[in-house]
Parts: sequence; structure tokens; C-alpha cells
Amino acid sequence: MDEILDGMTQIDCDILIIGGGTAGPMAALKAKRKNPEANVILLDKANVKRSGAISMGMDGLNNSVIPGYATPEQYTKEITIANDGIVDQKAVYRYAEECYGIIQELDEFGIRFQKDQNGEYDVKKVHHIGTYVLPMPNGDTVKKALYRQLRKARINIINRYMATRLLTGEGRIAGAICVNTRTAEFLVIRAKAVVMSLGAAGRLGLPSSGYLYGTYENASNSGEGYSMAYHAGAGLANLECFQINPLIKDYNGPACAYVAGPMGGYTSNAQGERFIECDYWSGQMMQEFYDELQGGKGPVYLKLNHLAEETVAEIERVLHIVERPTRGHFHSGRNTDYRKDMIEMHISEIGFCSGHSASGVFVDERARTTVDGLYAAGDMANVPHNYMLGAFTNGAFAGLDAVDFIKDMDFADFDMGDVDAERTRVLVPTKRDDGIPPNQIEYKTRRFVNDYLQPPKVTAKMELAQRRFEEVRHDMENEMYVRDSHELMRSLEASAIMDCADMAAAASLYRTESRWGLYHNRVGYERDDENWFCHTILTKGDDGKPAHAKKVVDDYIVEIDEDEKDAYNNQRVTSTVAAE
Repeated sequence: MDEILDGMTQIDCDILIIGGGTAGPMAALKAKRKNPEANVILLDKANVKRSGAISMGMDGLNNSVIPGYATPEQYTKEITIANDGIVDQKAVYRYAEECYGIIQELDEFGIRFQKDQNGEYDVKKVHHIGTYVLPMPNGDTVKKALYRQLRKARINIINRYMATRLLTGEGRIAGAICVNTRTAEFLVIRAKAVVMSLGAAGRLGLPSSGYLYGTYENASNSGEGYSMAYHAGAGLANLECFQINPLIKDYNGPACAYVAGPMGGYTSNAQGERFIECDYWSGQMMQEFYDELQGGKGPVYLKLNHLAEETVAEIERVLHIVERPTRGHFHSGRNTDYRKDMIEMHISEIGFCSGHSASGVFVDERARTTVDGLYAAGDMANVPHNYMLGAFTNGAFAGLDAVDFIKDMDFADFDMGDVDAERTRVLVPTKRDDGIPPNQIEYKTRRFVNDYLQPPKVTAKMELAQRRFEEVRHDMENEMYVRDSHELMRSLEASAIMDCADMAAAASLYRTESRWGLYHNRVGYERDDENWFCHTILTKGDDGKPAHAKKVVDDYIVEIDEDEKDAYNNQRVTSTVAAE
């Protein structure tokens, strides 16, 4: 394994972009094209060629607002209703207005989208209001096409460096501290603006399958972005609104409402009965899933065995080639066939991800955080139901605004003592001769997340979680031991997971109501719009622990009719529907 080396280098740039998956590359491209003279650095802890949630491709755009199929007003309504009204509509609406331009740009990159016989985008309906799902026949080429654009634009790329802390000074962003994942050498990057695009907190909970890295979200995304934002003083919004998904049992692939639903597949109980009107993922959809299990009609299944052969074959093509390349091998190994069998599903572990919920680093419609010069985009920002297209679009917003921010801006001074303190924190586990390995710290943290935070949420269990997390943190800070630079990276990921677990517990205790279906189902509490129709903003308090405040929901720019507000709360099928 790679030995640990002692060294530190400092470099400067105008705009530092951390995270080379989806939002980061688009931010870099937009910034460089707007100002070719700007020194833009794109940094990733792995390799930008194959990093991020889209590293293996994507089966489609789940939230494409294409003229003729949906309007920005319809989309804004859909997302507002799906999130119980607690959204920043300005951010949602701006995305809806400008994402079509991004689709066209991606098309020009060579990324193929499904089109009809007339050459028009072949959009499918899954949602309540409007039609937004655009399949991608060759979604596995997304990353290749994106990387070609990065090289063409001559973006400075730094691979194999993991950002561990942000630097601030003079009331604004100043840069970041990074560590080489192969050598453990340190790199301090001064920057006038920083864009964070580090993805979801994909390893917060422990999968019910028991695989440590068998998560739905990209397992390499361990919540570092949330942790760094927290320690830099940025606000994080609605972290009690967990992401929970319907997944195939014993496999990290989704139940594929976006693929199977438009073709006639649906979620059913053990009797083959459809029990929810809409398979679009939401907190209320997951609540109905949970209620079906608790009502004794489980397990819950993905039902495709009533469909025609050619339909099943097309679903297989997408699911087994584009969506998850290992999926066909999985079903073959267990001798399951969509044509004959219903496929068992289960409720996923919890996570933070704006792909499916409203939780994340708080940003406005320009992707600005509450720290001057610091931006966030993609799955770690709180613009709800972001998905891949949201990452591209909001990444573009971040890159464009960052260029404007750095005009006539010099570097902010920061305290070198902060760098020294971070080096000490990071390297402490390397100084021990023995101790607890990082994977054990991670496993215990995530095990406690499942035991104490998985909804329905119980107050006493969440309070106990905080005590247990303190105990694990003590072990982490005083006994964790690493042997090489790879384990050092894992130790830093374990630290970020711990920070996210702390924030999840604190946020869930702060909101004393139930909301967002299963996402924040708190036992003993009903929905309370009078006191809790608001964002909750979590920051790092003076005592070093999470602090909270309420933030009012800004006035809507698209009004929601009374008869529309409960669309997601009335999803249960009143009369059972069974396949013929």
C-alpha cells in the first residue's frame, strides 16, 4: 500500500471546484467559457474521468422541463407539492426555466436522448403534473462526453486529492485544505471562490442487505461536502428530511418507477395488488410502502410479469445495461425473471440527497451558500428533486456566478494556524502503533444510524443516538489507527459520516412535528403548519455542536391551489387493482 509522506504545497487559483462528478464539471466549463482568463481548478478525490454518481451512466433525465410537455410553472407546482410546500420556489423555478437549454447543450456534447419518429424528445409521464422523464439510450456515455469537454476547454484537473476543510477569512471563502489519497501529502489551495459539488451523503445509514458499501447513492460520496460546509459556518437546510428509497432486496438498484412505470410496471403488495396511485418517489410514497408492510400485506414487489414480452425486453435493456450494469447478473444469480416473478423490494437506508428530498446545504437560485464566495450544487445542495439534470443546471449557475464574484476580488487572508490544526487532526491516526481501523468506526456509526434514526423516529431513540455518536466520536478521535494513505482516506470519510450522523439526529429532534411522509415521520407528533411551515437551518454553534434556527418560506412565485396541495397525501389506491 502507499506509504504516508510528510509534505505540504500551496497553490493559487481564481475558482476552485471540489467534486468532479456532474455539477462540478459543468461549473468548471461554464466558468471557463465565461472568462477564459480565469484560473479554474477542478479537484476530485478519485479521477474525474470516472467519478461521481454518473460514473457508470444514467438511464434518463427524471426532471426535464421541455416545451410542449411541461412548463416551469407546472414543474414548480409539482416540486412544491411533493415537498409539503417547504421549498425556495425561486431556485426551483430558475432551474425549470433554464434546464431545457442545458439538455440541448448536453445533446451537442454527444449525449443521446430518446427521440420519437419526428426527432422530438420522447418524454414519458410519471409525475402528477406535467411530463418530465426523458430516457437516455446510451446513458453510459455521459461521463466520457463530459470529460471530452473538460479537456477541450483546458480545465486544470487535480485528481487523487481529497478536500478535508474549507478555509475562510475576512468573512468570506479563502480556499481549501486537501490531502493526497495516495501519499497523504497536503495541498493548500487559495481561491477567490469555491464551488462544492461532492454529492450526497451516500453512506449515512447501513443498507439492510448488510453490505458496507451496498448503498443506493454512490458509495464514494460519504458526506464530506455537508461536513465541510458545516465546519466553514454555512447553513444546511431541512436535514431532518431524509432520503429513503424503494430498492430491490439485497441489491442497491432502485425499483425503477421512472423506467418501468411509463411502460406499465408498478409497485404491488404480495397479492399483486397496486396500492399507490403514483410510483414517483416521495416521502408519502415511502410512507404508503411502510404502511403496507406494517399492515401485513408485504413484502412489496416490483411487478412486471403482466407485461408483453417486447415491453419487458425494453425494460431489461435499460435496467441491465444503462441503469445498473450488474443488475442482470444479480437476477440471473438468484434465478429471478421479470416475465415470471415479481421482484422483492425493501426500504433503503437513510441518506441526505437533494435528488429525492429537500435536505442539503442551503443555496439560493444562484447556487450561493450563506458564506460569501462559497457555492454548492448537485445532490449536496438543498434544491429539491435535483437529479442529474439539476446537478448540471445548478452547477452551471454556480460557475457563472462565481466568475462574477471574483471580479476585482483579491485572495482573502486566512489563519495558517487553521492549516496546522487540520494537518494535526488528519494525521493523528497515523501516529499510533495500534487501534481501531476506520472501517469499524464507520460500521458502528452507520449501525447506530439505522438503530436510532431510521423512521419512524422516536424521541428517546434519537436522544440516545446522540450519546452513542459521542462515544464513537471519542473512539474515533482517540483510538482510530491507520496503516497507509488509503486507510487515511477512509478515516476522513468516517469522520464526515460521523458529522452527518450528528446533524441528522440534531435536525430530527429540532423539528417537533411529522412531515414529508416517511422522511420525517416522528412518533407522537402530527403535522403542524402553524409552527413548522418553515425551513430549518442548521449551523455550527459556538460550542462546536449543531445549532438551529427557523427560516420562513419565501413568497411563492407560482401559487398552489387548495385542491392541489394534498395531491401527494392521497396516493393510496382505494380499490385494489390486480394484474390480469
